[in-house]
Amino acid sequence: MQFSHILVICAVGVVCMAQTQRPEVSDTALDDALNDKRFIQRQLKCALGEGPCDPIGKRLKTLAPLVLRGACPQCTPQETQQIQRTLSYVQRNYPQQWTKIVRQYSG
Repeated sequence: MQFSHILVICAVGVVCMAQTQRPEVSDTALDDALNDKRFIQRQLKCALGEGPCDPIGKRLKTLAPLVLRGACPQCTPQETQQIQRTLSYVQRNYPQQWTKIVRQYSG
């Protein structure tokens, strides 16, 4: 898996890898990851408990409740903006999975 894909779904988790010393993700890398449909599908399946999780998916499961409530205290302003972008992308392009994610993680 390419590094550009590693941080995409921290929200759907795409952006936050570890609580300390996490590498910055460029907007270009985020765009590349969002355009990789197989990568997105794997991360969504993980988040929904419908498939295995890699480290990104595990991180997603940890951060999803925080992000969906509008707070990610360990995220930088850039990461927060990228998370919001990612969430908007998932809402527009994967509406069924988005509905499931919201149901699963918002409560």
